[in-house]
Amino acid sequence: MASKKAISLFASPRKGRYNDEQKRVIESAFFEEVNYKNMEIATYRWVGKGKTILLVHGWESNTARWEYILKDLKAQNYNIIALDAPAHGRSDGKQFNAVLYSEFINVVAKKFKPEVLIGHSVGGMASIFCVHHNQLPSVKKMILLGAPAHFTGVFDRYKSMMGYNKRISSGLDAIVLEHFKQPVSYFSAANFTASIKVKGLIVHDKNDRIIPYEDGQLIANRYENSEFITTTGFGHGLKDASLTPKIIEFINH
Repeated sequence: MASKKAISLFASPRKGRYNDEQKRVIESAFFEEVNYKNMEIATYRWVGKGKTILLVHGWESNTARWEYILKDLKAQNYNIIALDAPAHGRSDGKQFNAVLYSEFINVVAKKFKPEVLIGHSVGGMASIFCVHHNQLPSVKKMILLGAPAHFTGVFDRYKSMMGYNKRISSGLDAIVLEHFKQPVSYFSAANFTASIKVKGLIVHDKNDRIIPYEDGQLIANRYENSEFITTTGFGHGLKDASLTPKIIEFINH
């Protein structure tokens, strides 16, 4: 019972719905809902004639997090698509997990056919899950910003932060196994990248206090067709203007 409550707490975002200021960011976009298993996925489009880019935000966030880079992406005349995760922004749902998020990404990617996926944090992890498990011929490149290398680390940090004892921790692992028919250790973004052929750009900050820098190193190590950019002092958000030209250069070449 305690483990069920703990998993529900883990999967329930406390924030991520739009506040008034964040709504300003999406006002200029075409809004469209796409359906997945009776759940509406909120999508946003800033139409351009260039490459189609899909923006995938992280935990307790929404499409407004991309405000810092939108102007520069629009200047490149990219066709920009963004989605809100399950239980985030304007998308349906009360609970969130990276596997469900990857299904959302798959539905949106099949509709809009992006050439590039840009995922921040668990959005990066869900993007890897999506590309690993689905045939998405349109996708040629993937940019991972502060992405976790494996679910085990995320889960262990949660258990430790909450001070759960061994019994509750084991119960949590059992619930994951029962629900997803795979153990926690299976959900390794780093391992999944071994099967991914699309070109990757991995960016991780040495001072990331949410997802350790070692996660970025591990993904870069396993992801054969990728390059790795290390930053210092940009934290987990990686919202620094100095990174934008590097991201655009990677997309264009």
